[in-house]
Amino acid sequence: MRISVDTAKCVASGMCAFVAPEVFDQRAEDGVVVIRIRDPPEDQLDAVHEAAVRCPAQVIDVE
Repeated sequence: MRISVDTAKCVASGMCAFVAPEVFDQRAEDGVVVIRIRDPPEDQLDAVHEAAVRCPAQVIDVE
């Protein structure tokens, strides 16, 4: 699995970091999403997919 995000469209809701904190974080200065692990381990797959679905701006792409 590979993860990418469109940071320009991120609304800094923090849902991704809440749902999958090992994979996503937020920049301290503006709350925009930061990917901590671009190729996460298998045990994080469900959390990553849930984060993508719950993202209000739909900026998380999972391949």
